[in-house]
Amino acid sequence: MSETAARKVEVVTFGCRLNLVESEAMRRAAGAAAGGGDLVIVNPCAVTAEAGRQARQAIRRLRRERPEAEIVVTGCGVEIETARFADMPEVSRIVGNAAKTSPEAWAPEAAGLLRVGDVMSLRETAGHFLDGLDGHTRGFLQVQNGCDHRCTFCVIPFGRGPSRSAPLAQVVEEAKKLVAAGALEIVLTGVDLTSWGDDLPGSPRLGRLVQTLLKHVPDLPRLRLSSIDCIEADAALFEAMAGERRLMPHLHLSLQAGDDMILKRMKRRHMRADAVRLCADLRAARPEIVFGADLIAGFPTETEAMFQNTLTLVEECGLTHLHVFPFSPRPGTPAAKMPQVGRDAVKERAKRLRAAGAEALQRHLRAQVGKRLSALTERGGVARAEDFTLVKTPGVEAGRLIEVDVTGVEGEALIARSCHAFPHAEERP
Repeated sequence: MSETAARKVEVVTFGCRLNLVESEAMRRAAGAAAGGGDLVIVNPCAVTAEAGRQARQAIRRLRRERPEAEIVVTGCGVEIETARFADMPEVSRIVGNAAKTSPEAWAPEAAGLLRVGDVMSLRETAGHFLDGLDGHTRGFLQVQNGCDHRCTFCVIPFGRGPSRSAPLAQVVEEAKKLVAAGALEIVLTGVDLTSWGDDLPGSPRLGRLVQTLLKHVPDLPRLRLSSIDCIEADAALFEAMAGERRLMPHLHLSLQAGDDMILKRMKRRHMRADAVRLCADLRAARPEIVFGADLIAGFPTETEAMFQNTLTLVEECGLTHLHVFPFSPRPGTPAAKMPQVGRDAVKERAKRLRAAGAEALQRHLRAQVGKRLSALTERGGVARAEDFTLVKTPGVEAGRLIEVDVTGVEGEALIARSCHAFPHAEERP
């Protein structure tokens, strides 16, 4: 919870990293608005029906615990399920995605339900591309929003609107501000990050953005990418990942499945071979790279043989950090009308997929024992290695670049025996 003037503002966030970034922007906007009282902003996710259910459950609990608070719901959840959230007696009002980072939306005079806007008409490229600085350690820089694709299982384009990009010069300036504020790592975020630039003059690609940032922000120690679409990884991005040590060797891939027929029914734009080839090529160019992935278990029409193609993709691509989603139909999507897989089978396949991911992660962790890694410390006595592996660093303050000697594995993290001050930039290899 944060407090600005007499107004208490708390933001409860569900879902993706982008939601976390925007929640920070909303907290700032609400704190800057005039007025007092207890304000709770709920920013739900709309990816799955379960995400919406969890958000509504949290809202009911918040009302019981905070009977006098103003509870405002915003984000993708209210764009997709407007009536469902607006009709909740616990909700004071809702705010659409187009207005949520504006101080005016959080002013007391904005009473009643604010109309949810037509997100498909949004064209702004700057308004909410705001930074979020996490404890002067990691800066999140939103450079893209919306999506022009129509995967058959996804409602996000209808919650976020069309793809639009922050101009290159603006991104560079925001990155410089983050570094000046103390960020030792910047994470580029977006709904469909690899579509950055499609709507800008000349249609630049993400690789150009990455190379320009690294060139014009020389004091930035580490640059990281959030989730990308493997089919849209351009040559310049590949070149940067292969040759630029400040670009972190970790990519989270939006793969969703490993079977070609399921990928076609999902209306994805890549085939299984594309994913395998990308991972192999990048690993050959930069052997220490680590891959994570989003995978869906039990997509409509998926047979056991099709599922096995997804399961074996974990090993073939060398995936280490998995986000596994048991398929749940979203009303209004084409996938909801397809022949469904039984719920027990969906859950069982998700369990097997998670088990494969857990085994892959343990293999990766064990392989790090005995190595010396550079890591960026966070709050809570932990740090992140360059490949995003979690390292336990008790007693070390947040916001430091250090080197650690890895001595063992504990759960899903590495144990470091000793820590060293990271060499100055001119001393790094």
